[in-house]
Amino acid sequence: MKAHGTVKSEIELLVNGKRQHAVIRSSDTLLRVLRKQLGLTGAKAGCENGDCGACTVIVDGVPIKSCLMLAIEVQGGSVTTVEGLGGDALIQRAFVDKFAFQCGFCTPGFIMVCHALVNRYPNAGEEVIQEWLQSNICRCTSYEEIHAAVRSVINHE
Repeated sequence: MKAHGTVKSEIELLVNGKRQHAVIRSSDTLLRVLRKQLGLTGAKAGCENGDCGACTVIVDGVPIKSCLMLAIEVQGGSVTTVEGLGGDALIQRAFVDKFAFQCGFCTPGFIMVCHALVNRYPNAGEEVIQEWLQSNICRCTSYEEIHAAVRSVINHE
């Protein structure tokens, strides 16, 4: 496919358990495709250079900053966005209960990191939690509330 001198390709992605088709340029990031083509706006376009983590999604079980990954790289893999967590509200409830957000812009990215952390290390200690939370930035609240939310999920509080 060619549009205005730009070559486009159709790819198939598995997003939140559903097969999705997208027409992309080779330079389209996963974040752009999720938001603009698939209408999944939970991943936020913050810094768009990998620093803030607001765009974090889970690709094949690993939290990934979708602003840094090309959509073409995900073909054949599985992507989970915050919208795909749906019935798994444990982490979202912990964020509410522990007041782990203010404006909420970074919250979906933190929730995705926390979801991957809890799945990978269900008995994570303080050092592992701290390490994983370093991947994302919040400008509104202290990290103590976010850390407390993660701890509460791990400790089944």
